Amino acid sequence: MTGREFKYIMKTKLTSLSESYLAALRAHLKQGPNADLSAACELGCRTLAIGLQTLDLARIHEQALSTLSMPANSFKIRDGMLARAEKFFAEAITPIEKTHRAVMEVNVSLKKQVVTLRQRTDELAESNRQLKKEVSQRKAAEIALKKSEQHHKLLSEQSRQMQEQLRDLSRQVLLAQEEERKEISRELHDEIAQTLAGINVHLDALKMEAAISAKGLSKRIASTQRLIERSVKIVHRFALELRPTVLDDLGIIPALHSYMKDFTKRTGIHIQFTAFAGVEQLNSTKRTVLFRVAQAALSNVAQHAQATVVKVQIKKLPSAVCMKITDDGKAFDVERMLTARKNRRLGLIGMRERVEMVGGSFSIESAPGKGTTVQAHVPFNIRTKK
Repeated sequence: MTGREFKYIMKTKLTSLSESYLAALRAHLKQGPNADLSAACELGCRTLAIGLQTLDLARIHEQALSTLSMPANSFKIRDGMLARAEKFFAEAITPIEKTHRAVMEVNVSLKKQVVTLRQRTDELAESNRQLKKEVSQRKAAEIALKKSEQHHKLLSEQSRQMQEQLRDLSRQVLLAQEEERKEISRELHDEIAQTLAGINVHLDALKMEAAISAKGLSKRIASTQRLIERSVKIVHRFALELRPTVLDDLGIIPALHSYMKDFTKRTGIHIQFTAFAGVEQLNSTKRTVLFRVAQAALSNVAQHAQATVVKVQIKKLPSAVCMKITDDGKAFDVERMLTARKNRRLGLIGMRERVEMVGGSFSIESAPGKGTTVQAHVPFNIRTKK
């Protein structure tokens, strides 16, 4: 339906309503004071059905009054008719007013519902904000948990690797101990036992010669003494390698001097040794650690480095002692050697473990053309780990 058609229909309905209202009002006025008002109520309902309001019906009522002829000769009759006309109009607008009151009540209720809805909307918005906050916190917690799980996995993997290294180290320690026992056994059998057997043979010969003749006895005794001296030297070397008594009796500097002198005699590798006297202030455990590090480092030089000169320096630092051992031999991959499952250089791990046991730090550097440098820092006053 177009706008023009709608206006035409509304105009037609309004015209029909105006005519009906005029006829009903005329009939009402003719009936007198006790006239029925049902026609007015019907007109009001009709007005409401068309979609008109109180003002529209008031215009229709005004037009109807102006159309009706009121008696001019009697004011009393005229006023009575106007009063009845007003009563008719009041009855006609009653359905509209009822509708208006209902609408007003609905509006009031609607306003209350709007206020309640706004409150609930605000509450819902606050709830959503809290929910977003909780979601954000939960996401952060999940991220932290994932990081914690990853960190835990990393620690577990590191722990597993350390356990494997510890098992490998334990096996290698046992193997090294067994090899040392074999070496000591072989040395005792090949050196000491044979020397003692030779001494026994010489003593038997001396006994027989002494019974026959005293000639040549002095020469035999001198030879036997040389065998005894040789045995003493071998035993002394064993004792020096296992635990030099000079370390406990005189200190680390004399012990290292003695060990290095014997090392050079056995290997032909020259050692340049410098130390400060204050190193003797370290307790027995720390001096033993430094001695064992030097012993293991020199053993590695003799077995693997093919070096000609080794420098051993013991220096004083502000709160620690630094022992530095440098050789001019061939280099090796330190990281690979320390992390290899089958590590033949057990001394490297042993040195590090000994130094860390007394709260110190240990490092190895090796580069082609520069040889290998072993450093051990041992603090003056730190409690050793148990």
